[in-house]
Parts: sequence; structure tokens; C-alpha cells
Amino acid sequence: MIPPVPSRRPRRLRATPAMRRLVAETRLHPADLVLPLFVREGLSEPQPIASMPGVVQHTLDSLRETAVLAAEAGLGGVMLFGVPQRRDARGSGADDPEGILNLATAAVAAEAGDSLVVQTDLCLDEFTDHGHCGVLDASGAVDNDRTLERYAEMAIAQAEAGSALLGLSGMMDGQVAAVRAALDGAGFSSTAILAYSAKYASAFYGPFREAVDSQLVGDRRSYQQDPANRREGAHEAALDLDEGADIVMVKPAMSYLDVISDVAELSPVPVWAYQVSGEAAMIEAAAANGWIDRRRAIEESVTGIRRAGADAVLSYFALEIAGWIR
Repeated sequence: MIPPVPSRRPRRLRATPAMRRLVAETRLHPADLVLPLFVREGLSEPQPIASMPGVVQHTLDSLRETAVLAAEAGLGGVMLFGVPQRRDARGSGADDPEGILNLATAAVAAEAGDSLVVQTDLCLDEFTDHGHCGVLDASGAVDNDRTLERYAEMAIAQAEAGSALLGLSGMMDGQVAAVRAALDGAGFSSTAILAYSAKYASAFYGPFREAVDSQLVGDRRSYQQDPANRREGAHEAALDLDEGADIVMVKPAMSYLDVISDVAELSPVPVWAYQVSGEAAMIEAAAANGWIDRRRAIEESVTGIRRAGADAVLSYFALEIAGWIR
């Protein structure tokens, strides 16, 4: 028996590259990508990060050069992370005007601040000798409210250095409200806040720990979210929106596409996602073994993050993707 001829043929819209391009529902654009960059105090030349192929700890000079490349590629912005030579319990280098992150911010803002959004990581973990994202109390636990005081001080220092967007990644309760009040009180009402609203205690941060020479012993599960919890991500985002966040973020991205979708559904402001170090490292490792097509995997992974609802993506592949698009 001859089967009936299909009356509906979705394959028509997949038949050629031109047709597929024309009907694509999700597109990548350089302006929707943010490049994370590491700058390390005391380096005379860029230092490769073994667990993150193609990514380096920059000198101030190489950081400026890369920021110019990012601007020329049309990227939306760069997110700066500082790696100091000296650390202490309160992370003193974080709000020191001569600290590496603030010096780097000023340098990049002067070099490329008119062409892209200069962003800074606002967290204490890179600057503390215990590696936690806040100030510790007598028992060794992170003291939420004392940490908010340090975040407020960091926020003013970063804004003074020229950061246009502060990335609050510490997951302290009330951090958006505390930083917003500090910025407004210091005359920086135009400085925007990116809230890492749904930041999970993930195994995929491993290579990042090498990138920032993390001193962490133990884990951050008492303040970062449990990977088992979906609704909590939306709840955290709603709290940050109430406190005045200009952008909210989900981190990591690829294992949390459901959370990205949930947050995008409720948020009236842009929603971003961070394709973190472990996600990038897995792609690099599989590609190096010949198990996957590297470029296709990168493009597919970032497209999937955008398709889930992210308006922009922080990705270590941002410059490469921009080059492929252009």
C-alpha cells in the first residue's frame, strides 16, 4: 500500500543554507556577547591558563590591546577580573584605587570605554586570603551584612575607576540594594548594576579557580544556590529586580537553560547568562580529541543559551564568534 503523501512539509524551510538563514528564530550578533578578561598584577607578559586553552592572564598592556580588539569586533562589552599579588582577610585590594582591578578598569575605560561597555566583577573572592566571596565571622562563616559594607566600598572604587556596569557575583542577600544606595549616595546614579541573581554552586567553575589563583578551601554552598533548585532561581531574580537591578544573570548557562527561561519570563530588564570556564573547557577538550566539531559546538552552545532567553552571553569564545559572524 502506498502511504499518503504528506500535506505538511516542514523540511521545505530547511532545504538550503539560504532558506535556513532566512527563517532562523535565533541569531548571534557580536553586540550580544561579552568577553571575560583576567588581568594579573606583576606579570611581564601574558600567562596562559592551562585549563582554559586560548585564555590568558593579561598584563595591563595586553589587556588594553585585547579590549581594543573586542571593540573593533563589535562586542557588547568586556568583564574584568583582577588577580592581585597580595591578599588579606578583608580583601583590601578590592577597593584600593591602586589595586590591579581598579587600575585595569581605568586603563580599559580610557582605551575603549567609548566603544564597548566596561564591566567589573564586584566580589571579594579574588582578593581574600581565604578565597570566599565575603568577610568571615569568628566561626569562619561568611558574614552577609559585613560583606555588604565591603561591596559598597568596592562599588564606589570601581565606579570611580570608570566601570559602567558592576557585576555583583557574590550572592549575598541584599547586595543589589546596598550597592545601589552606595552608588547613588556617592554621585554615581548612572552606574548600572548587573546582578548575578541565580548563581549556582557549580562544579563547572573549576578552571576559573586557576584563572584567578583562588585560595578557596571548602566550598560556597552556604551562599551560592543548590543546583537542584529551579524555582529558587526565579525567586532570587525577583528579589534583585525589586532592589533595583538593571540586568539579571544566570550562571552557569548550559546546565541551567530552564532557569534562564524562567527568569526571562518574569524579568522586565535584560537577562544575561555566563558560559563559564568549565563549559568552555569541555568543548575544548572534546574538540582536541576529535570527538566534536569545535566551531559548530561553540556556535550551537551559545545559540542554545540565547534561544533559552538570554539577551546577552558572557563567553570566552566571544571574540572568535564575532569573527565568524563578521
